[in-house]
Parts: sequence; C-alpha cells; structure tokens
Amino acid sequence: MSQPTDYVPPKVWAWNKESGGRFASINRPIAGPTHDKTLPVGRHPFQLYSLGTPNGVKVTVMLEELLARGHTGAEYDAWLIRIGDGDQFGSDFVAINPNSKIPALLDRSGPTPIRVFESGAILVHLAEKFGEFLPTEPAARAECLSWLFWQMGSAPYLGGGFGHFYAYAPTKIEYAIDRFAMEVKRQLDVLDRRLAESEYLAGPDYTIADIAVWPWYGGLAKGLLYGAGEFLAVESYTHVVRWADTIGQRAAVRRGRMVNRLSGEPASQLHERHEASDFDTKTQDKLAPG
Repeated sequence: MSQPTDYVPPKVWAWNKESGGRFASINRPIAGPTHDKTLPVGRHPFQLYSLGTPNGVKVTVMLEELLARGHTGAEYDAWLIRIGDGDQFGSDFVAINPNSKIPALLDRSGPTPIRVFESGAILVHLAEKFGEFLPTEPAARAECLSWLFWQMGSAPYLGGGFGHFYAYAPTKIEYAIDRFAMEVKRQLDVLDRRLAESEYLAGPDYTIADIAVWPWYGGLAKGLLYGAGEFLAVESYTHVVRWADTIGQRAAVRRGRMVNRLSGEPASQLHERHEASDFDTKTQDKLAPG
C-alpha cells in the first residue's frame, strides 16, 4: 500500500476550497436555496422532479410499474433536474425537498398537495396509496421494509464512498478505494446469500425492496455502474446477476430507466416524461440530440 499523506486535520474544519472531483460544484456544507426558481407543473396527479440516477430510477420504475398494473391514477409528469447546474438548490425544489437531493415528488391527487422526499419514502407512499408492491401480511411486510431500509443505509457506501473514490475523485487514494471496495463486496455477498434462497429480496414476490435495490446493485452486477464490474468481480455473485437480469427484462423497468436520463445512447434517454406515448414518439424536445 502507498504511503499516507502528511495531511493533519485542523482543529476546526473550514470550507475554503472545492472538494474536487466531478461533482465538486454541487457540494457545500450548508442547506437552503441559492436562487429563486419556479418549478413547472403538469396536468397529472404526480409531479416528479428528478434525474435518471439510481435514486431517481427507483421512482420512475415504481410509477411505470403502477401504470402497467392499470392504476391510471399514477400518471405523472417527470421534470428534469440538472444537478450539475444546481437546479436542486432552486427555491421551489428546496420547498419540496429541504435536503436538495433528487428525487422529489409532489402528490397533487388530493385537495392539498403533499410533498414527499427521499426515494424510500416515495416508494412507501406510492405502495400504500395504490396497494401494490408492499405486502400487508406482517412478516412479509417487515421483510420487505427491512430490505428497503437496508438499501437506504447501504447505498451511501456504494455511491458516496466507493463510487466517489473509484470513479470521480480527482486523486486515486488506495486506502479509500480498498476500504469501500471491501464494504461493497460484503454488501454484494449479503444480497447473493439472500437471493440464493429467495427469488426476490422479500420473498417470492417482486416488491419495492427490489425496485429500490435494483438500480444500484443490479446496475453494479451488470457492469453498468462506475465501470467497476471487473474490479469487483461482480460475475461471481451469480444469484445477484440472475436477479438483476430478471428485473431488467421487465417492460416497466426498461421504461422507467429511460426517464430523466442524461447518459447512454440518445435513444435510451427521455429527458422529460408527460404521457405514456412519449416512449413511442420520442419527440426532439424530449430526447437528447442524436
């Protein structure tokens, strides 16, 4: 292992320089809006303000799955939030999510709009509202929610930890990459052992636990996240790979993964979604330039 640096933490930390890396411009040690910005509002019951990152994909997949099951009340407008431009610090967005992170949902299906933030909370809100993808039997419900919150607690190690130091940090730090790679591989082993005994995470049925975990660990298992598949030997987690393939073949998942997406082939990007027909027509104002 390489030698440590001579850095000694000061007695009191001060924000006097950017943190570096790809997302340096969006990191700051304070909350609240930086500018006034009115968010657009469409005609559907749900207004989603998001980006096609793993956390954003959770919600668009959930909404597409609900629509696929015939819940027309789950129709939604998905508006693009460009975090690199600081859209998440606009006044209207902060009013919905004071944590300034995507996704943020405004439920306008009732007489008074309801704000919902944090992807796990949004999944539970939608599952309970429509009676789908969340078991009602106590033991099955507890299992589902346990895996949902496992993901919410584990993803910071995968994204903010491993992903940052492996893919985005301006300097490759061996200790940091090794530390977080070890934790991510432990998490993959947790999933692999569970999926060796169960078709889906909460049992025999597909639930919000799978919807939450798949964009992160399914993407990792298929080599789509951080380009780290070979580095983490993801193919050795055969049960995770099987599960990732099964979910990735679902039509609603394929649609949800396109919404608010800014990377990949232009044909796979639907920057905004306002009607189901948007997936078919792919009008120029909704697609990335070819």
